[in-house]
Amino acid sequence: MNVANEAVAGHAPHGAYHGAHAAHGPTQKQYVVGFALAIILTLIPFTLVMSHTVAATPVLIAGFALAQILVHVVYFLHVNTSEEQRWNLMALLYTAVMVFIVLGGSLWIMHHLYLNMVPGAMHMHGRMS
Repeated sequence: MNVANEAVAGHAPHGAYHGAHAAHGPTQKQYVVGFALAIILTLIPFTLVMSHTVAATPVLIAGFALAQILVHVVYFLHVNTSEEQRWNLMALLYTAVMVFIVLGGSLWIMHHLYLNMVPGAMHMHGRMS
C-alpha cells in the first residue's frame, strides 16, 4: 500500500497525516460566508436583468459568473494555494485554460463562418478580400 491508501485505510505513518489536516479543515463559518456570497452574487445579476437598468448587462453577468465560480472553488471545493492543494489547483487551471481555448476557438470559428457565409456580411463590416 502506498501512503495515500494507508491514510484512507486509517494506517498512515506516524505523524504524517493525522495532525496535518485536523486543524485546517473547513469550518461552519466558512460555509456560511460562502453561501452568503453565492446568494449575493446570484441576486445582483438577477436584479440587473429584471430591472433593465444597465446597458452592459451581459458583461456584468459574465463578471458575476466568474466571481461565483471563484467563491465555489474557494469556499466549497476548498482549493487554495497550499501544498496539499497544489495538484487540484493545477488541474483546475488546466481545465479553465482548455475551456477558454475551446470556447474562444468555437466563437472565433463561428464568427468567421458568419462573415464568409452570409451574403454581404463582409461589406457590412467594411472588410474587403
